[in-house]
Amino acid sequence: MTVTIALCVTAVAFVFICGANDGGALLELAVRHRGRSAGLLLTLLVLAVGLGPDLFGLTVARTFTGHLGQGPPDAARLVFLAGAGASVLLVLLLAWRGVPTSLTLAVLGALAGADVSLGIRPAWGSLGMVLAVGTVAPLVGTGAGWFIGRAMHLLPSLHGMPRIVSVLQLTAFGCQCLAYAANDAQKMFAVVAVAFAGDVLMPQPWQVGDAMVAAVFATGAMTGARRVARGATSRLLTTRPWQVMSAEFASSAAVLSTAGFGMPVSMTQSVAGGLVGTGVSEGSRRVRWQYTLPLLTVWLVTLPAGFVAGALAGLILKGATSW
Repeated sequence: MTVTIALCVTAVAFVFICGANDGGALLELAVRHRGRSAGLLLTLLVLAVGLGPDLFGLTVARTFTGHLGQGPPDAARLVFLAGAGASVLLVLLLAWRGVPTSLTLAVLGALAGADVSLGIRPAWGSLGMVLAVGTVAPLVGTGAGWFIGRAMHLLPSLHGMPRIVSVLQLTAFGCQCLAYAANDAQKMFAVVAVAFAGDVLMPQPWQVGDAMVAAVFATGAMTGARRVARGATSRLLTTRPWQVMSAEFASSAAVLSTAGFGMPVSMTQSVAGGLVGTGVSEGSRRVRWQYTLPLLTVWLVTLPAGFVAGALAGLILKGATSW
């Protein structure tokens, strides 16, 4: 009973941090160059997250619950308690210290560390494939951002262009919301499913759980938007509306293309890649390259730190449950 309560509390905290970290970043970038209200954009994002399992299934979530390690149900619950809890604490600590981070990388590393400390053999091959795809995705976003940026320069000036641009902006953000729901957001559903439904995901979408995830995510997103405004991504270049739109389309393509294969990819990293590509399409001097270094720090710090934190949390839980 104690493990169940702790896991449920951890799941809610994990979803909240996802909203603050991921949702806040997406909202801040979208609101900055749009005349539309933040409430409308938040509604679109939350609807996409809540309807994600119905629209796209749970392929990516099943990667977290079944493809990164194998063990009995009780052990799996301890792994997720240790992994999700450690990743939340790590992201909060790194954010407090001003170190760029990624919750997706933190939870992947923490789950692997928890597996090891709890005597479960991680699926190193699957984990390696996930990390390889996660490394390539921002580069794909960069290439797509460059291509879309160049294409934007070739568009002729048309009558009613402001209205066309406004529609394209909303479409780009909508695509980004759907891509996030299809891929990166599903780490939340994996943790929630293990906490509230046992070791397996529901065969059909769980509407009550989906609504709960969406509500907690929305609260986190509203809390995190202002904090994220000071992040490295927002300083990569002096953005204009068409550049934000190009980056959103580019990151959507990079993230959505991997969802069907069950490969979790960080949306915020893909957005950063899209912004870099869009900036380079106007010349390399448009990009403030010094702000790309923190994005590399995410991989060099968050992933190994997540592994260590997850392993320590697993050892603590192992000792506590053996008393």
